[in-house]
Amino acid sequence: MRDNRWLDACALSALALLSASAFAQDSAKYPNRSIRMVVPFAPGGASDFAGRIIGPKLSDELGEQVVVDNRGGAAGNIGVELAARANPDGYTILLGNVGTMAINPSIYPDFSIRPLRDLIAITEVVDVPGSLVVHPSLTVKSVKELIEYAKANPGKLNFGSPGSGSANRLEMELFMRSTQIKMVHIPYKGGAGPAMIGLLGNEVQLMFVTLSSSITFIKGGKINALGVVAPKRIAAVSDVPTMTEQGIPNMTTGSWQGIFVPKGAPQPVVSRLYAASIKTMADPDVRKRLAAGGVDAVTSKSPKDFAAFVKAETDRFGKVIKDAGVTAE
Repeated sequence: MRDNRWLDACALSALALLSASAFAQDSAKYPNRSIRMVVPFAPGGASDFAGRIIGPKLSDELGEQVVVDNRGGAAGNIGVELAARANPDGYTILLGNVGTMAINPSIYPDFSIRPLRDLIAITEVVDVPGSLVVHPSLTVKSVKELIEYAKANPGKLNFGSPGSGSANRLEMELFMRSTQIKMVHIPYKGGAGPAMIGLLGNEVQLMFVTLSSSITFIKGGKINALGVVAPKRIAAVSDVPTMTEQGIPNMTTGSWQGIFVPKGAPQPVVSRLYAASIKTMADPDVRKRLAAGGVDAVTSKSPKDFAAFVKAETDRFGKVIKDAGVTAE
């Protein structure tokens, strides 16, 4: 019996070695079949827009088709969990964003997936600049004038957002805390669209929203832009200064998105995906098509650099969420 157990142990060890060897060989040949890109939101949103522009060029760079798989629900958590629990072979990748990767961990502390623990960050790919916009009835022309008005009229201004735990709401919380002003939060459901309708109808007087969602109304004179959330001015609205130009710190990144793979993916796979992603985001046609939708192509210096950025964003929003007492709806 002892001999049999010894033989069984040897057989299991041999199988494990063979499996590891096969996995390593498969990694070296990566990719050799199609790749699924999980987008944790429904079709039509900013993540889907970016994924469907990036996907075809990434397919060209990898030599295999990248197929977008929309898995919306639970503020993106359904798609994140699907990707995190996938086989870590590089054939399932995740297009995560600031909400799913940096905000949800504090909004949903009981969620079983922790992005920084269960996923490997590859690179940032896009940033969707934000904008601070106001209804024309609010006759302020700058962030400074807005702050002065809000201080003189505490609690009289309403600001809109797509939901209590949205990046838009948290940006406003950060803004209020850095300027010591008080305004009333009016949450809407169904994305930025309903909140924008509320602003156009003067139900709320101001909000933070992606520039891609506001630019048409800005150019049409329906709303006024006071600042952009970006590291530098945006060409499409070059007369609108950044928030940092107007003395508001820590407001340089908008709704960023990046590529992730499940924890345990082999280093050759990580390196291959990083290199292909960098080439994809440098492609002039990809950059042009993204820019037309108000989206900037942005990449990280390395996967390690991107992971550090995600951690910093998680810490930043985590503090805002704690200080403001924000909870899931």
